[in-house]
Amino acid sequence: QVQLVESGGGLVQAGGSLRLACAASGIIVSIRPMNWYRQAPGKQRELVATITSGGSTNYADSVRDRFTISRDDAKNTVYLEMTSLKAEDTAVYYCAVGPIRPGFWARPDNIAAYDYWGQGTQVTVSS
Repeated sequence: QVQLVESGGGLVQAGGSLRLACAASGIIVSIRPMNWYRQAPGKQRELVATITSGGSTNYADSVRDRFTISRDDAKNTVYLEMTSLKAEDTAVYYCAVGPIRPGFWARPDNIAAYDYWGQGTQVTVSS
């Protein structure tokens, strides 16, 4: 049984920082695409950061240079370090596990392609 337990969300002032964690069980994060999404009220779910099994990372333009995705294989956990937070970063953040399948990375923003999702953690940035 796969479980993704997210933590680290909360209320922070603009300019502040938070670190989200996604602790996984039932899967091995180091061999899967492990990505972070977010969804703000009234908006579609948005791909924020990606990390491949090889450790390559990529980011949405809106968070590039402010957010860092990383992985601790020993803890089977993926992190999202968020700095210089802005009010527009307010959203529920989800970790998502992609499939081990050729072609996945051609469309990592395809929500339907993901195998598992975390329960989400709320991040609220006050201005």
